[in-house]
Amino acid sequence: MKVLVVLVAVVTDLDRKWPDDNIFSWNMAVQSWIDVLKSSKKTVLIHDGRRKTHYLFKDGKEMAEEYDLKTDELIVRKWRVKSTLGAQGQWQVEVGEPNAGPATSPDSEVIRENCSNPVFLRKDTKTSFQWRIRNLPYPKDVFCVTVEPSERCIVIRTANKKYFKKFSIADLDRCQLPLDCSALSFTHANNTLIISYKKPKEILAFEQELLKELKTLKGTSDGDGDCKTQLEFSLVVSYDTLQYTFSSCMFS
Repeated sequence: MKVLVVLVAVVTDLDRKWPDDNIFSWNMAVQSWIDVLKSSKKTVLIHDGRRKTHYLFKDGKEMAEEYDLKTDELIVRKWRVKSTLGAQGQWQVEVGEPNAGPATSPDSEVIRENCSNPVFLRKDTKTSFQWRIRNLPYPKDVFCVTVEPSERCIVIRTANKKYFKKFSIADLDRCQLPLDCSALSFTHANNTLIISYKKPKEILAFEQELLKELKTLKGTSDGDGDCKTQLEFSLVVSYDTLQYTFSSCMFS
């Protein structure tokens, strides 16, 4: 009986160490994303009440972000990748209103998307990732929204089998952070399904420090031309038992 007690104690102690190992791995993934950001070429433009930042990464990918100058909320984030032949691709929206299709006249023979089809978009708040699916005229109890940690995605199902969607959280994937079922919530109003996922503390700390440093970048206004800015900064991300300081140089 004494031997059994000792073995149980050892296993329990090992179990306690796993979360710390995971935290270390997640922190390294966050640092890796920071390294990608800091090594990119950046251009800042202040326009129409927004702070617009363009990132050009070493692999040729581009990212553009727009923040509201008054609220500091992220309004737009989109990506562009060159084709295998080097041609510029189309901007793919990650956050914000989806790209509008080409304008067509009512008499045009061009096939147009039905305006009553569901429209999926992401619109974050300061504390949550948030998605909205418009044109879903069903009561809330028809919807089932779940987190699938093993597949690293959120799944939307309906009891009437009229709508199904599976999507990932790009921010968590870039930082290799786990998904938490308890962070998910949803509501329904005005034919719109609103899904919220509470941002983990690692993301909140990173976004806060990054935004603070972006504000110190000297941006151009309309007509001022290109902006080349160099900035020394330090990102400090604190966790329960660990603290990492990342010192780097952001330049364009």
